[in-house]
Order: sequence, then structure tokens, then C-alpha cells
Amino acid sequence: MASRPELVAPPEIFYDDAEARKYTSSSRIVEIQASLSERALELLALPDDGIPKLLLDIGCGSGLSGETLSENGHHWIGLDISPSMLNVAVEREVEGDLLLGDMGQGLGLRPGVIDGVISISAVQWLCNADKSSHNPILRLKAFFTSLYRCLANGARAVFQIYPENINQRELILKAAMRAGFAGGIVVDFPHSTKKRKEFLVLTCGQRAVNSMPEGKDDNGESCSDDDSEDEENQTVRVSDRHRPQKKQKWNKSGKGKEWIKRKKEQMRRRGNAVPPDTKYTGRKRKDRF
Repeated sequence: MASRPELVAPPEIFYDDAEARKYTSSSRIVEIQASLSERALELLALPDDGIPKLLLDIGCGSGLSGETLSENGHHWIGLDISPSMLNVAVEREVEGDLLLGDMGQGLGLRPGVIDGVISISAVQWLCNADKSSHNPILRLKAFFTSLYRCLANGARAVFQIYPENINQRELILKAAMRAGFAGGIVVDFPHSTKKRKEFLVLTCGQRAVNSMPEGKDDNGESCSDDDSEDEENQTVRVSDRHRPQKKQKWNKSGKGKEWIKRKKEQMRRRGNAVPPDTKYTGRKRKDRF
């Protein structure tokens, strides 16, 4: 199987009947999916109240990740664009409900019904334009906007991603922030080329928690952002749409006469009625009191 299947063909074409069965029958793939799903579930930080949650598995494939959710006592809905993958999931009699759909066209789920979302190696597919009608920015917008709407207040979404470059990572993260999410990137095994894993951890709603979980190092222990920061990842660490913006600093001396004349000239070129320049243009008004 290609290291980056999204560069070979669209998912609904690449994962045909043969590839879907090959993917599911690989013991190595099964082990990796289980490990990533366990980590994603850990990053969801669901309340330990003994109540099963309704989770959404985006890009569920043949249901390998969903089995981890079922083993942890949760109900789940799986969404995938590949009919062949979903057929294998049906044959395997997974416990989740399965939906055939394109996440780039948005999620048709009722508002506020999902308690958490996981996705393993799926979201980066939206960065590719597989059809002439595909616009990655618009598809990411449709996906994250609809995802935000269907999540319960304060719920988390965890996406294991492997972006091709830093531009893809920033494209995904910016789309999530514009949709209203708070969160950022968590990196496990940052110093290992082979074991390195990236998780996009997002929280929605007014009860969103700004504190981010930490990644794991080679010993399986938590590592801080400083330990995991590298040249490629240092620009995308923790982002928060709800973080208060800094107040804009104004020049005490004002805009100045030259600036005002330049702006007035721009307005004249646009055909707007602008008062003529005088010797008083740009002068500071006297204090009245």
C-alpha cells in the first residue's frame, strides 16, 4: 500500500473491494489502528461517570477504530466515503451505525447530539482537489462548520493527521479556528521519525477548556511543548480562537498630515466628495476644557 494513498487516487476509488479487504486483513494495520484509537480516546478526556457516550468516527473505514470505542463501552456512528470499506464493516458486524458520505460536503447530523469525535488518518484527504469542483478551503470550511454544530457544548474532537507539509497543517488548523473551535496540535514521540504522531485536539462551545494535553515522549511519558518543538512544528502549537485579542496600539502623535492627504487623495480617485486641503489639515484640535 502506498505511503500516501491520497496522492494516488480519491479515497472512494483507492479503497476498492480488494484494497479494503487487504487493509482490514493486515495484522499490522489492525494493531496500529487500535493504538491510535486508544490514544485519540485518551485525548478526548471523556468524563468518567460510567455513562456511555455517543461518539462519531470520521473516516471509519472497515470499523477498526470503532471496535476500540465499543470495547470502551461507547456507542458510535461511523462515516466513510468508501462503499467497499463500509461493506467490509458490515461483514465484520461492527456495533456502530454506518453512514456513507463525503465529509467535505458537511455532516448531516442534528445539532448538539455528539459527545465526542475521533478520526484516524482521514482529515488530510480534504487538502487535495480530486475533482475540478473541489476547493480544499471550502471543503474544510463545510466540514468543520458542520462538525462544530453537531457537537455538544464543551465536547472535544481528536484527529490523528499526517499532513504532507506545514502548509497543509496550517490550512487544517486555520479552518478549524475559523469554525469556532479552540485547540491545537499535540505531538507524540516528537524526536522519532518513525513513531512521531500528530493529533489535532479541538474543543467547541463556551465550556471549551483552553488547557491542552501534552504529547508523549519515547518513554511514553508526557513531554512539554518545549521538548517537542522542532523547526517544522514550532509555528503550530496551541491556537485558540477565543483568546482575547491584544488591543491595537495607536501612535500618540496621530496619523499625521501626510497620511491624511494620502487618504483623501485615494477617496478622490474613487469619486467620493472630499473636502479640499487647507492649512488646517492634520492639525491637532485644542482641548476644550
